Amino acid sequence: METATWQLSKVTDTEAQVFSAFSKAWNCDGQKVNENSMSRLRKVEIKGQHYYIKAYKKRGRSLRRYVGRSRIRAEWENLQRMSQMDIPTLQLVAFGEETRLLGDRKGILITRNIPGVIDLEAVAEHKSSILQQAGWVNHVIGRLSTYVRNMHDHNFVHGDLKWRNILVSTSESTEVYIFDCPQGRQLNGVLLSPLLSRAKIKDLACLDKVAKYKLTRTQRMRFYLRYAGLDKLNRKHKARLWKILSFFRGRE
Repeated sequence: METATWQLSKVTDTEAQVFSAFSKAWNCDGQKVNENSMSRLRKVEIKGQHYYIKAYKKRGRSLRRYVGRSRIRAEWENLQRMSQMDIPTLQLVAFGEETRLLGDRKGILITRNIPGVIDLEAVAEHKSSILQQAGWVNHVIGRLSTYVRNMHDHNFVHGDLKWRNILVSTSESTEVYIFDCPQGRQLNGVLLSPLLSRAKIKDLACLDKVAKYKLTRTQRMRFYLRYAGLDKLNRKHKARLWKILSFFRGRE
């Protein structure tokens, strides 16, 4: 017999009724955003409020299908972890997964829509003129560098910190939200220090994959200096920057 864990998170009465059970959430219909062999994403509207329902058809790929925490569990736990670190992210409404021991397990993650935001990759592709506004860019750099540094100071790495996983608005005082983090992990202890160092470099290199085409060298340097808490580069950080800039070389 299949059962499912299911948890609501600071919900309204309406949300508690609509998303009262795993099965109800799984069968909730809405606008298709995307779908692949592993998961589907739907956008639903309930009394003027929009929600995203991410439904996983299996635990994950490769070994994750059989051992360790599932991809959906990693995603909701990492959203909770970022909130605990005061990093703006998506607001959880409900989450859970099937509890059977064998075979693929379904999982669901529901978040509230944040009005007026788009991901940075969409900004780069469709609203690139705003990247010419120095005030807006500097504000985003300030926010994002602070949040990434805070994340890394807690020995937490995102694992896929690309522009498409960062939400902003076109307002000059926009907040910056980091999300879509199933690959995120905490790496504590001396033995994991080399892995942590490399993972931090990967996060920064992911950000720079688009930044090197869309931002000026001065803006990219401003981000790194704010992230590192420096006024100017020293020898150690010059070496680290080289590792960041060369991380994806030959793999793009």
